[in-house]
Amino acid sequence: MKMIQTMRWYGPDDIVTLADILQAGCTGVVTALHHIAVGEIWTEKEIMARKSLIESSGLVWEVVESLPVHEDIKKRQGEYQQWIENYKISLKNLASCGIKVITYNFMPVLDWMRTDLKFKTSTGALALRFEKTAFIAFDLYLLNRPGASADYTAQELEDAKNFFIKLNAKEQSTLMSNCLQGLPGSKDHFTKDQVLNLLEGYQNISAEILSNNLISFLKEITPTADQNGLQLAIHPDDPPYPILGLPRIMSTEEHAHKILQAVPAPSNGICFCSGSFGARPDNDLKGMIERLGNKIYFLHLRSVQREDNGNFYEANHLEGNAEMSILVRAILKLMSEENRAIPMRPDHGHQMLDDLDKNPYPGYSAIGRLKGLAELRGLELGISETLNRENILH
Repeated sequence: MKMIQTMRWYGPDDIVTLADILQAGCTGVVTALHHIAVGEIWTEKEIMARKSLIESSGLVWEVVESLPVHEDIKKRQGEYQQWIENYKISLKNLASCGIKVITYNFMPVLDWMRTDLKFKTSTGALALRFEKTAFIAFDLYLLNRPGASADYTAQELEDAKNFFIKLNAKEQSTLMSNCLQGLPGSKDHFTKDQVLNLLEGYQNISAEILSNNLISFLKEITPTADQNGLQLAIHPDDPPYPILGLPRIMSTEEHAHKILQAVPAPSNGICFCSGSFGARPDNDLKGMIERLGNKIYFLHLRSVQREDNGNFYEANHLEGNAEMSILVRAILKLMSEENRAIPMRPDHGHQMLDDLDKNPYPGYSAIGRLKGLAELRGLELGISETLNRENILH
């Protein structure tokens, strides 16, 4: 049994086409209706229009990534109950259109954070990178978040100051732009005022409150998901530790078990991202696959190279800290034991070769992901044949 090979596709405006993804060897895509405002209902008409477009290219819409959660739901304030009802209707509509795996996240304000979108690797390819000192400099001197200095040590404040004073105007602008990337699927950026206003809404929301709000949300939507045979896969925090004074509640194995135990519904599961979880050295990736097991509904396979002080960059898929051969072996054993194929995508990829002259979504150029997919496909085949000879998969 093989993993279901997919790539993320951002829709008709994506410079990576469905034909590109088909030629890469994928059987499916992972996508979302990014043109619909967060919280609004995904109608059957809109879903089927996107599904028909995908299927006409010879591919299958395997996973929704993501059906976004409105900020009011995360805070459990404002019109959150209406947004939850809309979410339930969207889930029903997706199920009626035959789409069963729904990825989402519960990260406040920003879905992800990188300080460098064009970090030059040793080969000249470009990768995504997070540098904590650069991020602190952004927080203190560009975003000017009230009370930000209280979140950092004296040494971190000094390092950030020394880092910032060396930046020229262009470098400051680039750092600001990198850190204010818009939501996935959009090439718009957040503004400084937008982010500060959103952050203000979380001033009195602790990690415990946010976690309870997630549990309440799941208790309200999982009956609908269960009735319609859906699998809900929550994506971990990226990066997996607090930023901008915001709480993080899906960064560790303990966090995952808490949510799964609090809402033991069949539909409640995990998107296992080896890159997001792997940015923390205390996360045992192989053990997490084994222990989360039947609750892993979707796989993001990528590897990060951790550096000092919380820094990391996107490594090649078979390099970095993930130990991908060990993870793929654990995944193959899991699929065999449960007799099910899990959808996978090669998450992120280096911008390289002809793609260096293009402007793809950060981390989602065609050739870098093609390279990652080819490596993962070969790794999977080699391990699978070895396991078959060992009679482990029988």
